Amino acid sequence: MSVVMTEQRGAVSIIRINRPEKMNAISSSVAVELQRAFQAFNADAGQRVAVLSSAGDRAFTAGADVTDLPELWRCVPSVGFQTDKPIIAATTGWVVGGGIVLVMMCDLMVSTESSVFYYPEAKLGVTGGMISSLVTRMPHKMAMEMMLLCSQIPAQRAYEIGFVNRVVPNGQHEPEALKMAEAMLDSAPLVIGALKRLVADVLPVGPVERMVAVSQTLGRVRASEDMQEGIRAHKERRKPRFKAR
Repeated sequence: MSVVMTEQRGAVSIIRINRPEKMNAISSSVAVELQRAFQAFNADAGQRVAVLSSAGDRAFTAGADVTDLPELWRCVPSVGFQTDKPIIAATTGWVVGGGIVLVMMCDLMVSTESSVFYYPEAKLGVTGGMISSLVTRMPHKMAMEMMLLCSQIPAQRAYEIGFVNRVVPNGQHEPEALKMAEAMLDSAPLVIGALKRLVADVLPVGPVERMVAVSQTLGRVRASEDMQEGIRAHKERRKPRFKAR
């Protein structure tokens, strides 16, 4: 069975991490499959809104799978993929480590009463650094408390500080997220897309986000036919024939 599953409800795509036996830990394959699922969602003209959820009720995700560390950036909205379409995070249970990075980059969030946000990397002696952008998504000192003290923040507290849009009874996170998605289906897609782009221009971009963007840009050049042609032309002492690919 796939570690990521996509279910379409009309014009809404529900994209679920599907490793409940591992508390939906993000392995290398989960990161890649999430990236592909969201790229497919973005490319599908019939799909208007995505809900990012997970299987089971113990955890939205336990964070990165330490036995199979992922390239987490791949599945992070606005970093590993781009879309002008809205994404709603729907969480239940534990939201740990890289899971916080995923949901903080979504546009809206619904959490069950059992949701707990926990960033333990300071206690583990490791970090990918992308969590630094949390200070642009919630009040600075609360973000620092999560990062430096590794405080566990329950859903209600996250709602009170504006990190979560709705807190619902356990088991109701996806139905509530679908209600929000369906409400947006009555709005103009071009306006929603324009607002997302404008907001992206306003929000500060974190250092790791910038680093990933630069790395992706340089990676495309290094993997290009033009680079290989340039090297061959230099060795053969001729003018290169570039094709912009």
